[in-house]
Amino acid sequence: MDEKKRLARLRDKPLTRKQEKFVKELVSNDGLITAREAARRAGYSLSSCHTRAYEMMNRNICPNVAREIERYRNELDEQYAVNYKRSERDLKLIRDAAMNSNAFSAAVQSEIARGRLAGLYTTKSEIRTGSIDAMSREEVEAEIVRIRSSFEKNIVDITPEKSEQDSETGFDEPGIGVVASSEGRSSED
Repeated sequence: MDEKKRLARLRDKPLTRKQEKFVKELVSNDGLITAREAARRAGYSLSSCHTRAYEMMNRNICPNVAREIERYRNELDEQYAVNYKRSERDLKLIRDAAMNSNAFSAAVQSEIARGRLAGLYTTKSEIRTGSIDAMSREEVEAEIVRIRSSFEKNIVDITPEKSEQDSETGFDEPGIGVVASSEGRSSED
């Protein structure tokens, strides 16, 4: 029973300045810093900040600080919560501001986002699994033939035809051809 009285007394005890700073550092930087770092930033010594952080977060040692951490987290969650009404209102304000600024593209995008929020628009996406690496050579070739046949009427062959002159000069072989020379040119060219 003595332990319950001690915890009840501590629960009502006001926080010190360091404890208040610890709570603000810990909650406002949630996930960005450790409890040890929050205690260090609150002014606790480097040698004891790890222990102080543990004690302040433990409901059996410092119930007043642990309760304040929970209260402040809930306050921030409520303040920055994303909900339907807030999102709809903000998108409407963005749309109206964009319209007043003649930024019609932004206004349209905001209105589309409002429609998605209300469930008027849906986005379809197709996810394909598997890869070409899992296919055999025959399967790949068959798939290429299938794709080509589906686009056959839209494909235009632009491969140049070989002429007799190219065959005689050997220009169709890589690395062989005519290279312009600067011989015989004036310095003005």
